[in-house]
Amino acid sequence: MFSKILIANRGEIAVRIIKSCRKMGIATVVVYSEADADSMAVEMADESVAIGPAPASESYLVADKIVAACRRTGAEAVHPGFGFLSENAGFARRLADEGIVFIGPNPHAIEAMGDKIQSKKFAVAAGVSVVPGHVGEIDDTAHAIKIAEEIGYPVMLKASAGGGGKGIRIAWNRKDVEEGFPAVRAEAKASFGDDRIFIEKFIVNPRHIEIQVLGDKHGHVVHLFERECSIQRRNQKVIEEAPSPLLDQATRMAMGAQAVKLAQAVGYDSAGTVEFVAGQDKSFFFLEMNTRLQVEHPVTELITGVDLVEQMIRSAAGEPLPFGQADLSIDGWAIESRIYAEDPYRGFLPSIGRLVRYDPPREGEFGPVKVRNDAGVREGDEISMFYDPMISKLSTWAPDRLQAIDAMGRALEDFHIEGLGQNIPFLAAVMDQERFRSGNLSTNYIKDEFADGFHGTKPTDFQRNLMAAVGCAMHRTLTARAAPQLVRREWVVVENGDKRLVRLTNGGGAFNVEFVGEGRKLNLTDVVWRPGLPVFRGALDGVNFTAQVKPAAEGFVIRHRAAQAHVLVLTPRSAELHEKLPPKKAADTSKLILSPMPGLVVSLDVAVGQQVSAGQQIAIIEAMKMQNIIRAERDGVVKVVGAAAGDSVAADEVLVEFA
Repeated sequence: MFSKILIANRGEIAVRIIKSCRKMGIATVVVYSEADADSMAVEMADESVAIGPAPASESYLVADKIVAACRRTGAEAVHPGFGFLSENAGFARRLADEGIVFIGPNPHAIEAMGDKIQSKKFAVAAGVSVVPGHVGEIDDTAHAIKIAEEIGYPVMLKASAGGGGKGIRIAWNRKDVEEGFPAVRAEAKASFGDDRIFIEKFIVNPRHIEIQVLGDKHGHVVHLFERECSIQRRNQKVIEEAPSPLLDQATRMAMGAQAVKLAQAVGYDSAGTVEFVAGQDKSFFFLEMNTRLQVEHPVTELITGVDLVEQMIRSAAGEPLPFGQADLSIDGWAIESRIYAEDPYRGFLPSIGRLVRYDPPREGEFGPVKVRNDAGVREGDEISMFYDPMISKLSTWAPDRLQAIDAMGRALEDFHIEGLGQNIPFLAAVMDQERFRSGNLSTNYIKDEFADGFHGTKPTDFQRNLMAAVGCAMHRTLTARAAPQLVRREWVVVENGDKRLVRLTNGGGAFNVEFVGEGRKLNLTDVVWRPGLPVFRGALDGVNFTAQVKPAAEGFVIRHRAAQAHVLVLTPRSAELHEKLPPKKAADTSKLILSPMPGLVVSLDVAVGQQVSAGQQIAIIEAMKMQNIIRAERDGVVKVVGAAAGDSVAADEVLVEFA
């Protein structure tokens, strides 16, 4: 076994690998860029080595710097995590030449599966179900049309070297191929330096199901069942679960057997994932193989009890697998939610900045439920514009699917973040949707369910009662501290404009809440809140909850899961007077172009006095490795330019003002 491993990665996966190494008694080295000098991974590792500036192309992607760090520290092996150099066969060969072990599959397997055309050929030869399509290079648009019409529409045009959702287009007819083939080829060339395209049948309303495989250097390969990864946005996974609610045991074993056959065909000897596209009728077809550890590996670990990082290390050290296929079984159900630094209320735009507050739910076993949070950040850390916007991966396990979903809903309630936008309300909304709970999933789920974007959810009756009770309890506590003589039993609660008369009695950790005229009395117990706390915990009629709370100009803003309300607590007389106040006018921003997100100004393309037309490019803002073009929404003459190329800007910062 190795005595020291270098981790050629950052963030939560670096922390995850360190935890397994500690358990195994292996010392760790973490490399870091300038942006990660104060990171949690650097703090946790036994040693750390600086490898350059923040951009990955100057640090984490430079093989020479990784090799030099191994030489300097005496690390015998490198774990690449995921992303960066994890699927780079050249890097694996370079390490072998240097006498350093690559903790991952052999270079041949990486190459064979990294090329989507080549991997299809291997799959066909291994007897794996593949999507009907053309396995081979395509000469030109006319050739593409001929192939598409032989397969039958709709078809998918896909870059052979693609990844991350780039170089993909759906063609529903001949015209789509005529327009789409040259565009996909150009995008593939620009993004990957490889313009080879393949065409395959597009499965309507598909599901994304993947099989985890694990191999050793002695020819043994097993599968660890499946993960359902159908909840995606722009081809990026958002929520994963294991097992899949679609599969029966026969289909599960058939998919697993095919994944093992493919892995054996390329001599696979580490952890990897064989991805399938599945129809709602349980038909399934090989999509691609990821020759690395997957982001969503925790759900597989939770249902099998296998530490995949540990097994990767043991395999790389030459140890045989300690179990066979018959030793593995599925125990319970696990759900993973990816917590991203993005604003779901603004089209999921990246939201970089500092974690002013970072308070995740407690990890561990709570009765029949387990909660796990894989993170590489702490309160006070900054989510950088240079890397992936993931903050953490929250996972829950329970004996069955609905219990796991309910556990995730509660864990998301308990997750409190301030300082930047995050997608927790969106994830909570999905957990509460009947369609999700029924298991009726597809890769179109988010597009179908949130066609007009995400705007929160309308409070249920329970949530309206909860917010009214929480608002009254907070108001009573604050009043009792500041002016005890003004504490009353009866209040008018105004929630998003709706008025209700509420009687509140008792105090401290328990209140009786009566909604006058509604014939409804509730108990608010186990209250944990004091002025200044951003979360309010309690139980309403025995149902435990956590609400996110903050003071507003008047009253409070209270959020429970995806429902939010502005809550005013008034005396009856104050409520009467409040109705006579004129409505507040929204600020006029029609003459302003604001940055929709925090980021770096790549270019600002207009000058003072310039005439601008609607739709014209104004600026390019870069955040989280993505460039976002900002366009004018109206005609006008530029009066003020508020930023320049190279500036860092905050969300809603003025870029341009019109006369």
